[in-house]
Amino acid sequence: MEVLDSSDKRHLSAEEIYRLLVEQGEDFGLATVYRVLTQFETAGLVSRNNFEGGHAVFELDDNPHHDHLVCIDCGMIEEFVDQSIEQRQEEIATEHGFKIADHSMIIYGHCQREECPGKQGDSES
Repeated sequence: MEVLDSSDKRHLSAEEIYRLLVEQGEDFGLATVYRVLTQFETAGLVSRNNFEGGHAVFELDDNPHHDHLVCIDCGMIEEFVDQSIEQRQEEIATEHGFKIADHSMIIYGHCQREECPGKQGDSES
């Protein structure tokens, strides 16, 4: 929990968490990290996000609902909240006689950061 809370990155893979623990001198195996993250997820302390490519990342479950933008070139993840999208989803569910229990929106694209590997050789900006 402390690694997730103190990291500059909000979304970390189990491997990244393991590497940070090793750098801190902790003696945990990767299997232990996966097991504890699963327990934290079950307890509602962390959220698991499975983005394209089957790569799971974890984040503290301390924020209200939000959606994600994911760069398919460098893997950068940005969170966003848009109340008009949330309202429209509720309207669509109601129109179809559906009550939303949970949902996620992930938008994949190409970030426009200068350091993004996808910018190399990309003539469209």
